[in-house]
Amino acid sequence: MTTRPEATAPTPDAAGTTSDGGASLVRTVTMRAGGVLPPLRRMGADAESINRRVSGSPNYRDGRFRSPEPTRRPTSASLPRIAAAAWQQRGRGKPVADVPVVPAAPPAVPGVLAVTWYGHATTLVELDGRRFLLDPVFGHRASPVSLAGPERLHPTPGSVAGIPTLDAVVISHDHYDHLDEPSVAELERTHRPLYVVPIGVDQHLLAWGVPADRVTALDWWEHTEVAGIRLTCTPARHNSGRGFVESQTLWAGWAMRGPGHALYFAGDSGESACFGEIGERVGPFDLTIVPVGAYDEFWHDIHMNPPEAVAAHVAVNTTAEGEDAASRSVMLPVHWATFNLARHWWSEPVRWLRRVAPAAGVPVVYPLVGARVDLDVDDVTDALSPHQADWWAACAAPDDRD
Repeated sequence: MTTRPEATAPTPDAAGTTSDGGASLVRTVTMRAGGVLPPLRRMGADAESINRRVSGSPNYRDGRFRSPEPTRRPTSASLPRIAAAAWQQRGRGKPVADVPVVPAAPPAVPGVLAVTWYGHATTLVELDGRRFLLDPVFGHRASPVSLAGPERLHPTPGSVAGIPTLDAVVISHDHYDHLDEPSVAELERTHRPLYVVPIGVDQHLLAWGVPADRVTALDWWEHTEVAGIRLTCTPARHNSGRGFVESQTLWAGWAMRGPGHALYFAGDSGESACFGEIGERVGPFDLTIVPVGAYDEFWHDIHMNPPEAVAAHVAVNTTAEGEDAASRSVMLPVHWATFNLARHWWSEPVRWLRRVAPAAGVPVVYPLVGARVDLDVDDVTDALSPHQADWWAACAAPDDRD
């Protein structure tokens, strides 16, 4: 396994550039990324600069990254059927009343093991006294433009500035619902954090003015260490892209292990044998953060439904020695409730999950958006019990029910 050096914060000079000369690279990529027009800027780095960065990866072949297994994606021929189905079922993916949100209140000092869900895949995790922000999307739309694209279905429970400290920002891939340029700009204004990303995604950050010495980019199975926490870039079955060229940047999950606890963030993925390999190589985990929504028959291979998400939780918690730690590991379902990205009912993922998780012996936590789940407990049921109410029922459509 390749080891990357521990990331360190930069030392800016009086002009705001860094002493290692990385600012010149940033300026070059920024100019090539579309200048000041917001849609072009939000698209990130240009294809040529990304290709130069990633061409040496063993997972990059014939101009694109490849998932571990063959992965079917919608073709141009299927687009009319997708559009027709989306129009016919356009009302399914939205709540009919206000989604309850509680103000996020991260503590000044990070806890031993805790997680706060900000909506969709955006989560703030506390691990052995360190704090990491995952897939930060605080904007109103998951889109390069402000007037079109998937719109947020509930308010954000807190701001970037409201997070006291960050040891790093960790990103799974570059789709707009996982990487948001305005949120990165706000992070730069308020925190100037370290970033740990899959290879190729670093080019977007450079294009947006993040100094190179605050960005660590990894390929699958490479790892780095930040503040005593080992972050391993793990495979996933998905794709990537912000512009007109698909899958030029890598997508990934992240295994995060400290001296006392560990968690796994799946990012985006379809059902995959890679989860078993993750369990064998870097599992088990005290917490998994797994997507359960935005599944669809047209893109089954790149998103999981709830039973597949439960199976992934079990797989990453099954070690090479055959230890099954799934019943001791808490699962947080994400990637639902915030953006309408598929044709299923708005609360269907969480309703379906509640039916299948108990049979698999998987403990699941269902927090309100913004609620902090403290897992520093002797008995996992003490952590689960405050977060078991079916709060989504009050705002789901009449047909969006079991």
